[in-house]
Amino acid sequence: MNQRLLSLDAFRGLTIAAMLLVNNPGDWGQVYAPLLHAHWHGWTVTDWIFPFFVFISGVSMAMSLARRAQGGANKTQLLTQTGRRALLIIGIGVLLNGFPFYDLASLRLPGVLQRLGLCTLCAAPIVIWCGPRGLWLCALGLLAAYAALQLGVPVPDAEGVVRQASLQPGQDVGAWLDRALFGPNHLWSQARTWDPEGLLSTVPAVASQLLGVLAGRELHSRFAPADRAMRWTLAGLGSLVLAYVLDGALMPINKSLWTPAFVCLTTGWALIVFAAFYWLLDARPEPLARERWARALHPLVVFGMNALFLYIVAAVLAKLLELVPLGQAAYAAFLAWGFAPKSASLLHAIAFVAVMYAVAWFMYRRRWFVKV
Repeated sequence: MNQRLLSLDAFRGLTIAAMLLVNNPGDWGQVYAPLLHAHWHGWTVTDWIFPFFVFISGVSMAMSLARRAQGGANKTQLLTQTGRRALLIIGIGVLLNGFPFYDLASLRLPGVLQRLGLCTLCAAPIVIWCGPRGLWLCALGLLAAYAALQLGVPVPDAEGVVRQASLQPGQDVGAWLDRALFGPNHLWSQARTWDPEGLLSTVPAVASQLLGVLAGRELHSRFAPADRAMRWTLAGLGSLVLAYVLDGALMPINKSLWTPAFVCLTTGWALIVFAAFYWLLDARPEPLARERWARALHPLVVFGMNALFLYIVAAVLAKLLELVPLGQAAYAAFLAWGFAPKSASLLHAIAFVAVMYAVAWFMYRRRWFVKV
């Protein structure tokens, strides 16, 4: 499988477009509820976006390692190359957090790219040295160990009072670990007592990536493409059922804690969405039907070919717009044209996505594909 998968590029493109949309409203106080993260327990569709990136990273890892192994790389070389890339992604994430002033006293250390890099760094040796059974056992072991820590370890809260194990904001063992390792000044600025991309909750996120790797390895299986799409769909439906079983029996669905139920929920939806793209763009037996869908979904493919670069550019642009009056010009214009505040805020976000698409299209037409 040396050629690119249109379905994976389209899935990645959908995910980056969604992330750009929810990250750039005109006014954070005027946002439609589905475009915000759940306050704590529970979920919205916005909560799917980051886990989709982790899942996609797992699928890409399976394909990339297989391709490089076929090219003659040994396991040590595979680990070195993957580790170097993971560390670079972590470094970029820290630099983005500090941009543009780099106040080291309050620099946030965790973050989205940091978690993606850590997941890749931790998953790489497991993926390189383990077969499917080993991957399943490692994923289940990570989720079980994480649940045991969260449900069984009492720790001091932000005020230093030792409490029984709690899953409330700032009171779980992961929040305590982040405060102890990083210090409150280096955590999420909206809380300072916990971080949504904290260190301990990266453990179940690694399980999310391993499940993506397992899905990616199906691409090299003996099954026909249509059968793969069906297997992913059925596995996704089963994962959704398991998510709600765990939600009631173990730990609630919670993105900030990345609970086992959240892993099952988001992996289930990721499998279903990926299966749909794969069927439409890669697996359908009718070439004309695949071509029609390829034309219809081409904008997503354009987004997906430079997703990481677009994320970095968008993060820099969004911070720069906060520093100049132009940053709110579009939102103010939509308000002046008579749109309700939430609609104006959404239109501002759509305009931001359109600008990013123009960048993506320009790069695509010139065959500029930035890889880390």
